[in-house]
Amino acid sequence: MKGMEVVKQMQRLGWVIDRIHGSHYIMKKGNQTEVIPVHNKDLPPGLLNSIKKRVGL
Repeated sequence: MKGMEVVKQMQRLGWVIDRIHGSHYIMKKGNQTEVIPVHNKDLPPGLLNSIKKRVGL
């Protein structure tokens, strides 16, 4: 799964893009912050699973 797909799924859950620094999207929801790397390739499985756990996907 690519980083941009994760960003779109998070936006459906109420996360908003706080800022973009280079190729990293900083997403916020309440007092939580999550950084999503948006490169033109799939995220490594371990990173993807840990992001999913933290944000509730």
